[in-house]
Amino acid sequence: MSMNGEYLRVTPAELERALKDPEWALELAEEVQDAQEESEPAPVEARHFTTHQTWHLLGFLLQRFAFPVDIVHGEEPLADDDWGYGPPRYLAPDRVRLAADVLRQTTYDQLIQDVDPSELAKAEIYPWIWDSPTSLEWARDLFAPLTEFFRGAASTGHAVLVWLD
Repeated sequence: MSMNGEYLRVTPAELERALKDPEWALELAEEVQDAQEESEPAPVEARHFTTHQTWHLLGFLLQRFAFPVDIVHGEEPLADDDWGYGPPRYLAPDRVRLAADVLRQTTYDQLIQDVDPSELAKAEIYPWIWDSPTSLEWARDLFAPLTEFFRGAASTGHAVLVWLD
């Protein structure tokens, strides 16, 4: 079984409801995920996005880059319920907007500049595949879509729920 980084765009009204009723939010997340499996919208339009197993690598790289928003783990608690590998958290619309602005100005090459795979192994970054310099390329194909997902969320004033599943 693998650990995947998951995101769900929600309106401010949906965020309010999710904070009061986390079970409803989990049901919404599952409904959106199921619906998107069939339609596969572009990341900028998608309500759900996954970074699959690259979440920990992306988190390490963004933290090392001094990224101002914790887009991998979220910043505010949503619930105490376990949504897979711990409770969900969220990013308020203003934090989503800041994340989108900084992501737009950040390249994957900037994130991996001067990173040695041994740093990832030493930090025990999941999924423990850091035995060659090319392993840093693993998350490249998800970074641009993640940037687009946040751009779409920011452009509509959405908050983002974040969890590991």
